[in-house]
Amino acid sequence: MKIDLQRIFPFLRWFPMTREGIRADLMAGITVALLLVPQSMAYAQLAGLPVVYGLYASIVPVIVASLWGSCSQLHTAPVAMLSMMSAAALVPFATMGTDQFIALSIMLGLMVGVMRLALGLARMGFVVNYISAPVLVGFTNAAALIIGLSQLNKIIGVPFPRSDDYLSDLAGVVMQITEVHWPTLAFAIGAYVVIRLTDRFVKIVPGVLVAVVLATVVSAAIGYERKETVPLDALDPGPARELVLKYAQTRAVMSEMKQEISAKNAEIHKLKQERSEENALKIARIEGEIVAIEHELKVLRDQNNRRRIELNKVRFERAELDDGSVRFYARDAVPQGVKTDGRTWHFDAVGDGRLTFSSGGAVVGTIPQGLPEFSVPSIDFEVMFMLLPAAFVMAMIGFLEAMSISKAIALKTKQRVDINQELVGQGLANIAGSFFNSFTVSGSFSRSALAAKLGAQTGLFAIVSALAVVLALLFFTPYLYHLPQAVLAVIVMMAVFGLVRVRPLVQAWRIDKVGAAIGVITFAATLLMAPAIANGILVGVVLTLLAFVIRTMRPRSEVLGIDSDGILKGIKAHNLKPPSEKFVLRRYDGAIMFANAAYFERVIINTLAAFPKAKTIVIVGGGVNWIDASGEEKIREMAEKLREQGVTLAFSSLKQQVKEAFDRSGLTDVIGPENIYTSKNGALKALMQRYESGEDEGGNEARGADTSSGSARQQADSAAGKGADGKMAAGDDTGGDDARGKAPPASARPAT
Repeated sequence: MKIDLQRIFPFLRWFPMTREGIRADLMAGITVALLLVPQSMAYAQLAGLPVVYGLYASIVPVIVASLWGSCSQLHTAPVAMLSMMSAAALVPFATMGTDQFIALSIMLGLMVGVMRLALGLARMGFVVNYISAPVLVGFTNAAALIIGLSQLNKIIGVPFPRSDDYLSDLAGVVMQITEVHWPTLAFAIGAYVVIRLTDRFVKIVPGVLVAVVLATVVSAAIGYERKETVPLDALDPGPARELVLKYAQTRAVMSEMKQEISAKNAEIHKLKQERSEENALKIARIEGEIVAIEHELKVLRDQNNRRRIELNKVRFERAELDDGSVRFYARDAVPQGVKTDGRTWHFDAVGDGRLTFSSGGAVVGTIPQGLPEFSVPSIDFEVMFMLLPAAFVMAMIGFLEAMSISKAIALKTKQRVDINQELVGQGLANIAGSFFNSFTVSGSFSRSALAAKLGAQTGLFAIVSALAVVLALLFFTPYLYHLPQAVLAVIVMMAVFGLVRVRPLVQAWRIDKVGAAIGVITFAATLLMAPAIANGILVGVVLTLLAFVIRTMRPRSEVLGIDSDGILKGIKAHNLKPPSEKFVLRRYDGAIMFANAAYFERVIINTLAAFPKAKTIVIVGGGVNWIDASGEEKIREMAEKLREQGVTLAFSSLKQQVKEAFDRSGLTDVIGPENIYTSKNGALKALMQRYESGEDEGGNEARGADTSSGSARQQADSAAGKGADGKMAAGDDTGGDDARGKAPPASARPAT
């Protein structure tokens, strides 16, 4: 048995390497690293993690994905979309930036990796096709707005209250617009201008790198941060101090309540291991207690969010007393004779009996030096089961993003992209990364596009970029201390706002109004359900499947008439009359199976009710791709019922696979071979000839055509493909032989 080593070790396709290829990979890798370092720090902050975790996630996952992926130019590392989704999924379970939040972020990355790897090994990459384009666009647009606007507080330098209602939280930020911190806004605007100008006119180095370097240098030079931590007693007694104390006390109570919830969840997990009626009652009681605690926790969180906003409005002044101690006063409560430093200070944080005030802006701060250590991710089974829906959506969304990038690159490089191999690579990257303190990663559009533009030949370029991050962690992190967080916020906003696209939804509306409407609903649902944005795309997927089922259950069906050009078309859509009262041609565009068998029956019954004099009902089945056992049974049943009423059920334009199913099941004999026509025009001509004998009794009844456009026979000849000279002409619009450009028969030719 021959083993395909390239399937097991995809990186073997890189070899043999050429000197030119290695040089291109080195240059691409170094350039991508200059973009990767600031981006990864920004996306870690977006994920609610210390910025160093962005650098951790840019080493092992990058290397593993490049070795086991399918697209040589795809760069895998932290991305904005999944970073935001990770934070949104974990906010209900832990406070951002805490050890518990970090542990859950790493666990979530492991879960996403396992799901992607399982899908790849099972060759199930096709499941991504269940997310329609309008749903994906609607979700992406909403998520991009949520991600970008979540950085607004860092742009203007105000707190962002966190709750279960993103739109309310965002409104809280907007209401603080009058409290803008002007130096912070200046850094944000400056970074944006530098990035735009550099990318447009310089193009040698990434604009984000230039902005990061310049902002860091300026921040350090002017002392942008200016923080001071003092004992709680250093704050002068008064309303502001009472507000701070209530804020600190509530935070402590909330922390205890979260620990209590964790303990009760652990108790439930233990009780579930020994099933009994007594344990079931205990579990129900404990779950009720958890619900009550969570409700109280939400109330306290809302109260503290309001206190934090109120504290940000208070202006403090700093004074050094005669005894050398430092005192902070609310500006409207500074005692007479006390000399302050003249700066405006804001409340920043409180903890362990100490207060932190700031008269500047927020910076990245201390970044630990050194590489991430190997450690087994901690697993919280209770939280893990609750995170499964979000993890699955993240696995799908991240992979869709990676595949769209890979396919776009493949069109230019002419390489073959293996969707299942890419799932394996992305899965292994997340799994391996979780053992080195990495959160969820995926393919990046900006970095991959840059690598392709620079001519990267193999995944070696990604390994080079990861090694550059290693050097940054070992030697350069101290220099990033003064990097303003507003600059990272601008990087995130510029990246995600570029994902907002309206044109695809407009185009979808022209083609499929239902699909476009579902895309708009997905957009609205994602916004309304934020921060749990994964639920938004689930709404879109469910609605898409529901619309598909409804369309399957109610296929398009319409009675056909003859237009002035002699072409058979829908009578309602084109305001036509049927060719005769003695027979009806009805187009049916869908499979005949269990889900719509009852609808098929209703179509025939309604047709007979609308044309009570009809002796033959022809189902024009060019749009019928298959029938199942239920469909076969219903056709047989309807043919027999109609025969009892003196009505014949006939078919035309059947596709080969459907005709074979008729033959195998015996339907051909039940219906009668003479009632199965090759084409609809052939059926029309045969039926016109069959019922011509009724002309003497019913006058024009058998013809039933609009005399203003010629006799029924003339129209039938025209519809059957004959011109004025009696020669055949092309033009059946629904399938059968005519759809392939063949002329219909000159006389009725029942299929055999």
